Amino acid sequence: MNEAPLFSLRNPWFRASVGATVAVFVVAALIGFVWLPSAQHDAQFQGIWNAICSAAGAPRQWLGPQSPVEPAYRVSTVELTPHMFDDATSLSVGRGATLALRCTMCHGPRGMSDANSPNLAGQYATVVYKELQDFQSGARQSAVMSPMARNLSDQDMRDLAAYYASLPPAASARGEMPGIVAHGAPLRNIPACAACHGDVDHKTGSPWLDGLPTAYTKAQLTAFANGTRHNDISEQMRNVARNMTPDEIDAAAAWYAGQPRP
Repeated sequence: MNEAPLFSLRNPWFRASVGATVAVFVVAALIGFVWLPSAQHDAQFQGIWNAICSAAGAPRQWLGPQSPVEPAYRVSTVELTPHMFDDATSLSVGRGATLALRCTMCHGPRGMSDANSPNLAGQYATVVYKELQDFQSGARQSAVMSPMARNLSDQDMRDLAAYYASLPPAASARGEMPGIVAHGAPLRNIPACAACHGDVDHKTGSPWLDGLPTAYTKAQLTAFANGTRHNDISEQMRNVARNMTPDEIDAAAAWYAGQPRP
């Protein structure tokens, strides 16, 4: 008996297998490149050609004309660099000391507060500068600080920042570092506090927290957590604080203030 070659169209089994493969390919192509994309309601999927291009990863237009989404509140637009205060002069420090006379009621005559206002002595200059800018722009709100910062010039803010950075920082005797400060809570996306608020290594614009009053630090963490404070760039502090438990907030605030852990 003379049989047709295996891979020949004269072989009925070969014709059937090729036909079935082609049919499956055509049906899959129609579903994947035409039917499923056209079922989408986005403008870039409308029309057969647009559907095919979009399914292939090359839409004719990625997004239609859209207006930028404006936040419902003012955001911080301050630009900081690690060395922007390296050239601060004694004249700048002296002028800052004069300007700081109006700040003594809340922040103390030498930057050490007797109330629940933050200690500014030894604070990083970039931090003082950024917060003053944010108070002035409205990115950070305060019934006391917003009016105080309203009429300050950029040079005034730089001088105040240089002055407070020149003062000796608060010294605190603290016990064992709580876990939330030492290593954070990685499973809840909480980094160690010291990763940004360290001593030698710190993130530009992140404040030195040692000696800050417990009530102040707790209030700021709570404000970040509930969104009433939102001048942190990229929502970094809001993302951290909203994942912290009340006990962790209390422990971190008390430890940085140099008080026994609650």
